Amino acid sequence: MILDFEPGDKVINPANKDWGIGQIQSIIKEKVTVNFENVGKIVINSKNIQLKRVNNFD
Repeated sequence: MILDFEPGDKVINPANKDWGIGQIQSIIKEKVTVNFENVGKIVINSKNIQLKRVNNFD
């Protein structure tokens, strides 16, 4: 479940890695808005898609 994410976290969608790294913009119930570097803003249903956190290597 998405409850361990917060706005600002960096994530990837393992099913669509070509979307690039995304940053969570908002979480409202199961709807997560993520701004991905290659496809822009996408609203994801966390019941259907599992996001993975990306560690910052800066």
